Amino acid sequence: MKPNASIVIALLAVILIAGWFWTNSNEDAKSNTSSKVMPEQTEKKRPSVVTREVSAELHAAATKLFGRSEAAREVTVKAETPGPVVSTPIAEGSRVRKGTVICRQDVNARQANVDQAKALLKTRELEYTAARKLVERGFASETQALTAQAGLDAAKAAVKQAEIELGNINLRAPFSGIYDKNLAEVGDYLAPGQPCGLMIELDPLIIAIDLTESQIGVVKPGLEANVDMATGESVVGKVKFIESRANPATRTFRAEIAVSNKDLKLKAGVTATVRFKSETVPAHLIPGQILALNDNGIVGVKYVGLDNRVRFAETRTIDETDEGIWVSGLPDTVRIIIKGQDYVKAGVEVESIDEFAQ
Repeated sequence: MKPNASIVIALLAVILIAGWFWTNSNEDAKSNTSSKVMPEQTEKKRPSVVTREVSAELHAAATKLFGRSEAAREVTVKAETPGPVVSTPIAEGSRVRKGTVICRQDVNARQANVDQAKALLKTRELEYTAARKLVERGFASETQALTAQAGLDAAKAAVKQAEIELGNINLRAPFSGIYDKNLAEVGDYLAPGQPCGLMIELDPLIIAIDLTESQIGVVKPGLEANVDMATGESVVGKVKFIESRANPATRTFRAEIAVSNKDLKLKAGVTATVRFKSETVPAHLIPGQILALNDNGIVGVKYVGLDNRVRFAETRTIDETDEGIWVSGLPDTVRIIIKGQDYVKAGVEVESIDEFAQ
């Protein structure tokens, strides 16, 4: 017997209605479940940062500057008389004493001029002696004796001038130092004023630095400085000079530090790092990489306050060491953020994790 069509349609309707009720009941159950879970899932998690507790210590404030080494003196030795160069007896880079001949010119006729002047001097001496005897015997006037005296004085001056001219062929070191560079070779003709060689004085060695307007009040003549040369040497010197007028272009003041260099191991023209120690102030030793900038471009350190919120303190670097940098401006005892400081802003509540508890 075939099923009645109306019965089939009624059964299908009942199945659809039952399915609809079952589907809605499952959605309500999921909705109720999700409404219970959502508050836990939407609860905002606080960001985590790693902190280190540091306390203030008394530390000497240091001023760090960069400079360059210079010779105390550099002099170009120049010819005073014309003539060709016949000898350059000193090798470049040699240590020489004051008065050492570093360049010699040809004698030419200068020795003959000296001999001629001395011969004339003898003649004037005889003439003066004869004139004095005649005056004493009454055969000549005092005026004749004075004329002979003038001739004798002129002859002496001529001898002196000729000897000086002869001595000028020997170009000598004006001070003890290093014969740094030969500027004339054998055979070169030197006119008066032309250079023969370069002399430099390296003891003391000068470290030249530039001071800003604020540093000029800290660095004074006589202040001791620690100097680290780029060539590896570490020496101690003292400020010997600070110029009284600032450079109009840079608004800085040139200062010079004198460093003992008896063995002449230190060279001129080398980059130098200079550190000055001044007053002792409370400071914190922190890693250099944690320094940050706030929205106004001020340099400082982020730390966690007692309420677990991030704080920012403007700091001033007073010294730099291999262990880290010393800064002032932080509370006496503070939890500085050493990891994660770049991802949190001041005022944000954070989860603070001590670096030793990781």
